[in-house]
Amino acid sequence: MQTSESTTGAAGADTKPRRVTKRRAETRQRLLDAAGEVFAAEGFGRSTVEQVCDRAGYTRGAFYSNFTSLDELFLAMWEQRSAQMLDGIRTALADAASRPSTMTLEPAVALVLAAIPVDDAWYRITAEFTAHALRNPALTRVMVAREDAILQTIMPIIEDALAAAGRRVTDREALGHALVALHDGTSIQVLMEPHNEAVRQARERLFVTVVSSYSSSTDTDRR
Repeated sequence: MQTSESTTGAAGADTKPRRVTKRRAETRQRLLDAAGEVFAAEGFGRSTVEQVCDRAGYTRGAFYSNFTSLDELFLAMWEQRSAQMLDGIRTALADAASRPSTMTLEPAVALVLAAIPVDDAWYRITAEFTAHALRNPALTRVMVAREDAILQTIMPIIEDALAAAGRRVTDREALGHALVALHDGTSIQVLMEPHNEAVRQARERLFVTVVSSYSSSTDTDRR
């Protein structure tokens, strides 16, 4: 079986920053795009640097001038997708805030969920990489730290959205972890029945229930 050619040290963020030119940025993006296709088709554990390079149309030299391993490449993919997700949530909520109607909890939850797509290929890639990371304690620590950083970024956005809906978060950390667990758990249900609208509606109701459990009405607070 082919290996992922991963290296533990490459998963960290302590590598020396590289100068990013337009050409390097384009090369890097093509490698990221190619890796997504290879990982989804072959599985992370069976993917190789050579397969990614072949798909992108580059040599191993081009790969190693941008990444030290497939681990580092995946983490770059994860960071990029996280940034896109956050931008999508901000945009959706900004559009909602510009409307004259008052936001309520259910529409706020629906807006956030719409900005966090459940993607079959990405789910498979992340599930396989997570299994790989669980066999590598150093890589697991990197993933935990990055997951925490994402939560620290997204929670203020969610709190602002809830504030606009007349609710105040009572336990930010608990709500953050509950939302991650709920997203991960219900994503597989949606992917198993992609055309079942009842599954998506049940997912949305669960999110509303969880958010309600970890927040309180600002009207109640004022009483």
